[in-house]
Amino acid sequence: MSRFFSRRHASLTPYTPGEQPRAGDFIKLNTNEAPYPPSPAVSEALASGVAGRLNLYPDPAGTALRSKLADYHGANARNIALGNGSDETLAFIFLAFFDGERGVVFPDVTYGLYPVLASLYGVPYSEIPVDGTLAVRAEDYCGARENVVLANPNAQTGIALPTSDIERIAASNRERVIVVDEAYADFAGLTAVPLTQKHDNLIVVRTYSKSRFMAGARLSYAVGHEDLIADLETIRCSFNPYNVNSVTLEAGAAAIDSGEYYKRHWELITDARRRCSETLRTLGFELTDSRANFLFTRHPKVPGRTLFDRLRGAGVLTRRFDRPERIADWLRITVGTGAQMETLAGLMKEIVLTEGGYDA
Repeated sequence: MSRFFSRRHASLTPYTPGEQPRAGDFIKLNTNEAPYPPSPAVSEALASGVAGRLNLYPDPAGTALRSKLADYHGANARNIALGNGSDETLAFIFLAFFDGERGVVFPDVTYGLYPVLASLYGVPYSEIPVDGTLAVRAEDYCGARENVVLANPNAQTGIALPTSDIERIAASNRERVIVVDEAYADFAGLTAVPLTQKHDNLIVVRTYSKSRFMAGARLSYAVGHEDLIADLETIRCSFNPYNVNSVTLEAGAAAIDSGEYYKRHWELITDARRRCSETLRTLGFELTDSRANFLFTRHPKVPGRTLFDRLRGAGVLTRRFDRPERIADWLRITVGTGAQMETLAGLMKEIVLTEGGYDA
């Protein structure tokens, strides 16, 4: 840290992304990226001449894409705000609605960016422990008297709350903003977006990174009451009115028109999730009821660090978290292709036999 670094950020611990190796032949199951490419319509859109317009600024309002997203969700364009990935959208939300007088609560096992954003912006926050099954308890957030941020399905566990619980939380905290981060919602077949038309304090964040297979494009959006969206737009246009580039706007619009392609591939991913879960259970692994595009698992006889290191040594990257300490033995494993998951399962069996004290 240089002597010029602002003292107000001296204690800040930045978010650590999952490993992105630039060398080696790894099976990447560590950052919840899709194992499939975006729809062919996205490639066609990118080949349609957008590169020839890169001398011009993109539409700062993202008019065409917002209109498509509004139609997709049965909303109005005034209910949609675009972001450069959900991390940016979440950052704008923290700036717009949370401050030193209006803190925020979220689970202790969830997306690690939430406490980072709170610390960055000087927002007091509390972490509410998940229960013994690593599930979020809706009753812990009803009448919380603070703003609430919930990933649903939750990171890192994949466990989902029913939308009826989201509605209970929103209805019981009328004077606070309820944020639902739906990065993985398409894999669970649920969404709280329709509730935003009933509750003016509810805002839903969605991303193209997971279920639209466009992590590299950096595109997200928020859906909420038009007054909330207007507040977000104030923050966005004060930070960067051209936050979504022309190429991404074109690709995002094309992806919305490719519903059948994505539904078919979501089914491939959820089927691979189911089959791999069944195999791991036969090997003695414990798994959460993940509704996302990843598994969260541990083995009672093999430490998480051992599993992580052995898999990495065999060319398979997974994700492990030291904090909170009670999930240190759990691995988060992205669901890849069927072949990738078969490779993973074979390695898991080998590790359990050699490290877990079993006879081959």
